[in-house]
Amino acid sequence: MSTLAYDGGAMLGRQLRRIRNNPGLLILTQTMPITMLLFFGYVFGSALAMPGEEYRSFLVPGLLVATAANGIMTGMFQAAQDTHRGVMDRLRTLPMSRAAVPLGQAAADLAVTAAGTVPFLLVGLAVGWRIEGSAPEAAGAVALLLLFRFATTWIGIFLGLLTRSEEAAGQLGGATFILPLLSNAYIPTDGLPGWLRTVAEWNPISAVTTALRDLFGNAPVPRDAAWPVAHPVAGSLMWCAVLIAVFAPLAVRRYGRGEG
Repeated sequence: MSTLAYDGGAMLGRQLRRIRNNPGLLILTQTMPITMLLFFGYVFGSALAMPGEEYRSFLVPGLLVATAANGIMTGMFQAAQDTHRGVMDRLRTLPMSRAAVPLGQAAADLAVTAAGTVPFLLVGLAVGWRIEGSAPEAAGAVALLLLFRFATTWIGIFLGLLTRSEEAAGQLGGATFILPLLSNAYIPTDGLPGWLRTVAEWNPISAVTTALRDLFGNAPVPRDAAWPVAHPVAGSLMWCAVLIAVFAPLAVRRYGRGEG
């Protein structure tokens, strides 16, 4: 365990330096959620039944979770880039824990996400969103958000190691934009057709979004929804545990196998 912690810390430092040396991508990924908040909050908010400020309060948790789900895309692209350029092969020859490289990437992504959440929340406050719950509940909401980002990053790392191609990872990662659309991140699901509502409510994004809205005090929990949404905190923890338990070992094993 101490070897994994030491090697993982070294890989964490490598990933952070890599991000620092690519400031354009960092700025884009940090400002995109803010741009979406302003666009969706003022354009869609005027077209829905909810008044503008009420919709923005509804939207902020959804956009936070949609951004966290982008861990699939960023994790996939970075892992595929390192694999395609032979970096993974060189790292694999070093005497270090096989779990250190993917763990370092996931931890670095988590640190960047935590830092990027702060300006997004400040903009949310500026456009009318408020934390109506208690401070411990708000802290729990942020912790749950980061846990979900950590889980989705493992999905992306595994898929990036599997595709081994920057181009394929970029195309597949771009398709992940549909996941928040099939959830309650942007609109309530109670008006959807029966089968589509079921799909949306069993989407992990819906459970985490509902949990954040509940913990921030922005919207009540719908009791007539599917189990993960009707019990959002428990459902979110279940989804995060399942995703990490499945994809973290798969990513580590795939990294250890290399081209084989």
